[in-house]
Amino acid sequence: MKIKWMVESAAILGLAACGDVSVKSPADKPASSKTVAKAERTTGYNPTKNVYFGDLHIHTKNSFDAYIFNVRTTPAHVYRFASGDTLKHPSGFDMRLAGPPLDFVAATDHGAYMGILPAMDDPDSPLSDLDISKKIFGANDPDSIIRNFQTIGQSVRSGDPIDGLYDRDLVDRTWQDAVATADRYYTPGKLTTFAAYEYTAVTTRSDSSGTFAGGNLHRNVVFENAAPDRLYSVLESPNPEDLWDWMDDQRSTGLDVISIPHNSNVSDGKMFDMVEYGGGVIDADYASQRIRNEPIVEMSQVKGTSETHPALSPNDEYAGFEIYDKLLASNIESKINGSYVREALARGLALEAATGTNPYAFGLIGSSDSHVAGGSYDENDYWSKVGVVDGSAAQRGSIPPGGAKTWEGVERDPNAENWFSKWSAAGYAAVWAEENTRESIFSGMRRKETYATSGPRIRLRFFGGDMSADMLNAANMAEQGYSAGVPMGGNLITDTAPTFMAWAARDPRGAQLDRLQIIKSWNTADGPQESVYDIVCSNGASPDPASNRCPDNGASVDLSNCAPSTGQGDPELKAVWTDPDYKSGEAAAYYVRVLENPTCRWSTWDALKVGMEYHPDLPTTIKERAWSSPIWTSSN
Repeated sequence: MKIKWMVESAAILGLAACGDVSVKSPADKPASSKTVAKAERTTGYNPTKNVYFGDLHIHTKNSFDAYIFNVRTTPAHVYRFASGDTLKHPSGFDMRLAGPPLDFVAATDHGAYMGILPAMDDPDSPLSDLDISKKIFGANDPDSIIRNFQTIGQSVRSGDPIDGLYDRDLVDRTWQDAVATADRYYTPGKLTTFAAYEYTAVTTRSDSSGTFAGGNLHRNVVFENAAPDRLYSVLESPNPEDLWDWMDDQRSTGLDVISIPHNSNVSDGKMFDMVEYGGGVIDADYASQRIRNEPIVEMSQVKGTSETHPALSPNDEYAGFEIYDKLLASNIESKINGSYVREALARGLALEAATGTNPYAFGLIGSSDSHVAGGSYDENDYWSKVGVVDGSAAQRGSIPPGGAKTWEGVERDPNAENWFSKWSAAGYAAVWAEENTRESIFSGMRRKETYATSGPRIRLRFFGGDMSADMLNAANMAEQGYSAGVPMGGNLITDTAPTFMAWAARDPRGAQLDRLQIIKSWNTADGPQESVYDIVCSNGASPDPASNRCPDNGASVDLSNCAPSTGQGDPELKAVWTDPDYKSGEAAAYYVRVLENPTCRWSTWDALKVGMEYHPDLPTTIKERAWSSPIWTSSN
């Protein structure tokens, strides 16, 4: 469970006041559909692949931690929002994509208690007669509401269902309706929708002082096409390894499925551990099963960025980007080691040397984790994550609370200070695929030809192999890249220093690009190692050969209006680069990070829009970015 904090009395007392919101399905779609026939090639089919942008992590009223905060939207709203429609936020304002429609999307409500909260609030449902339902939806005592709602969170964390409340038939019907809704809105060539849900495992800590503090082991479970009638949630088992067994069983019946870990940054070191869930030794079977079921991970979303931490990467000046490190529903800081992607890439190489298989040879995506059916991807149009408790600038801590005109001497809201204000306007999943269909995009995720962005729709390609500088300006650059080597997500066998080709183009709605970097992770007897190389700089500058860094390009932001400076940065950056520090036989993971010029952070935009002083302890600007999936090198 994501949210169990004490909320404002006025907000939580309004929970039972909102009615449902109806949505009509597209007129040309069947009422329900168990399977969807494989589409013929669609307009835009490209054998050297197009990039498609989407979001595989969105919640609706069917999630217990969304409904409780006045969210009344349904999976159908997710698909309509992705198509460009306007939705109402629980706080009453309009939400709409600022850019083009999404190419693919999934509603991923929590499998545990899916659809139960709406039934508890429905007088026509027998669940509304339960004592716990009356104490949550029929009471005027905020403390009682919160205390009883927390018992549901406790059940999710323990994996023990609440007798009488856990109506499995209702969960099954809600899931089957979600699958049918995804099928109805699937429009090959225009919008790809996936049947999906969230598996919400959480670890606990002995020093949590009786709180719900826990490490995040959540996964989004995404089906390629058809899905089973019954999902597998933490109320079956909170052990992700049991989830993988179930997924293998589904695959044996012809239903391909992947699970996507998210928010490893607050996993308390457990997401990328060096032992199994129960503490056992990781062996070849574990490694093979994990990477078979989890080929990609989500490393950028509203609850922070999971690339790396400054404590892990002290020589990376960009390592502190949108760091959120509090354990779920607490002020306890997550353990760092085992919680971040870059370190995991090196750990995976160590495990591969021991077992023969790399369980952490994963690709990267971003997504939003919106709980209001629509992701808030743009810094200048941000509506946060949850619902009625963080829908305004004051609630999320970007302007002084209580109508104050200045931050001096005000009593700050601890929820805003510790949680909401640290959240991020992010992110997107990008997939290189031949066409916009379930089969093609799912295949792209399987082969890890994917990347993550923090919000902008930056285009990014990365190849390794026999690359040469003349490819960079070729009209068939991608075709040559595929012919001469492997794309992001691939494995490159080489006995000599590997050569890579990287290309990035700015989002037309975003900032100019500052630099293109390659980050190398590997492992030695001393543990995980890393190097950061700037491989091409904006404005024609060159990296310093001693530091491997670009000079500052001088880009800035006018904080009085959030206008960026002009004349700095480039719309496109590209380079061919050979690792100057390669050692013969070295196994390593290389990925690209592209950085934009600085722009205003969402909290600064919030303050600017109302003419208020921005928060003195929050970053005023950020450098948006994208991260490619790695290419792994080995000598055999």
